[in-house]
Amino acid sequence: MKTVILTTLSLFLLAVAGAVAFVYSGVFNVAADEPHSTVVHAVLETARVRSIKAQAAGIVVPGGFDEEAKIISAAGHFSEHCVTCHGAPGAKAGETAQGMYPKPPDLTHVSERFRPAELFWIIKHGLKMSGMPSMAHDGDAMLWSTVAFLQRLPHMSGEDYNGLWMKAQAQNGEGHNMGGMNMHGAGATDAEKH
Repeated sequence: MKTVILTTLSLFLLAVAGAVAFVYSGVFNVAADEPHSTVVHAVLETARVRSIKAQAAGIVVPGGFDEEAKIISAAGHFSEHCVTCHGAPGAKAGETAQGMYPKPPDLTHVSERFRPAELFWIIKHGLKMSGMPSMAHDGDAMLWSTVAFLQRLPHMSGEDYNGLWMKAQAQNGEGHNMGGMNMHGAGATDAEKH
């Protein structure tokens, strides 16, 4: 029994020493322009998805989070905070997103992959090593409205998105573009843009 314990302890210490040597060697390339190997990608993706599901397991979805007025408000929030990295119907992601790794995903079908509580958790807490920030400072009510907006995305055209964005501007009493993005389209008059 003593031999088994010593062998197990020795193997554990050898594994730790190997891991430390690997980290300090600098062999692992952290450059954003070189993707992970298939194995590393699979491990990280599995860890990310399992963590999201576990962390969001106890979150209760509030009633009425998907009311139309809230979705309209979320369209403005989405335009201001999310489009630069994720794009939107009729709007491409910004140039910075092209150089990120992992690339920020197109959110069109994210609501088909994650439950509302999981989307809420992602938006509220962000994701390490992805560039996705925590949006907790925007408050739970806005984050739930954003989840409702994401649930609408799979069936939303560029025209639908633009219409929601314009309603958000009217709701907020604003007539300017959000986040530097002009969602009015090329045919808009100067009066419509201001």
